[in-house]
Amino acid sequence: MNKGEFIKSVAEKAGLTQKEAGAAYDAMVETIVDAFKANDKVALVGFGTFELKCKPARTGINPQTKQTVQIAASKAPSFKVGKAFKDLFN
Repeated sequence: MNKGEFIKSVAEKAGLTQKEAGAAYDAMVETIVDAFKANDKVALVGFGTFELKCKPARTGINPQTKQTVQIAASKAPSFKVGKAFKDLFN
């Protein structure tokens, strides 16, 4: 399912127009991004938690030259599935 199909499905299930569902989708994504920028997480009970994880700096190896390379610290978004949502499929 791609973004367009997702928006169409949400519109049908919520009784919204596709334009309204698209605006709601964009607002949701923007809210999650704003929370990440504020160093916060978004916990949706029964669904899961979106959070920004910090990866520390580390030493890696270039596989072609076998030289060690310093890899800078970085941040990566992650999603952890909630127990209630996970239990729907098991």
